[in-house]
Amino acid sequence: MTNKRLVKTSKYLSRHLRHDPGRLGLTLEPGGWVSIDALLGACRSQSFALTLEDLRQVVERNDKQRFSFDETRTRIRANQGHSVEVDLELEPASPPAVLFHGTGLRHLDSIMRAGLKRAGRHHVHLSTDTATATRVGARHGRAVVLEVAAARMGEDGFNFYVTVNGVWLTWAVPTAYLRLRSKAR
Repeated sequence: MTNKRLVKTSKYLSRHLRHDPGRLGLTLEPGGWVSIDALLGACRSQSFALTLEDLRQVVERNDKQRFSFDETRTRIRANQGHSVEVDLELEPASPPAVLFHGTGLRHLDSIMRAGLKRAGRHHVHLSTDTATATRVGARHGRAVVLEVAAARMGEDGFNFYVTVNGVWLTWAVPTAYLRLRSKAR
């Protein structure tokens, strides 16, 4: 699979496994899972033919590791980033002392006034390193990286979850736990 096809396939799967499974006639099972056979059939019916090998490459080669197979390799899911109602069946986890959130500079004032909110997604997404947060922020214009006092939030009763690909999730981050880490030049 070429890199161009990999990106196109990843975006197609993101749209349908994270935001609009019904458009393909799919229903997400608990955990966000969908049968691979059902997905491949649905894609074929929409003239976006995929093979099991195509799915394997997307799961293994996607730079953001957005997708995973279940242990039987008969189901696939998006690991996070859903805008549709789904229970990812994640268990609460103790976060590290600090996590990071990348966003665009244009959002900074609003975030520093109101905190980080889910903005149409199930959770706020956080990373363990500034490089990842910077890449995420750059998708929204001039990148800004915020430092989140995650351990302190956890001690104060906020729940955190971690996905199989290492993305940390929480419902919201109040301003008291935020600090500006860096702005891109």
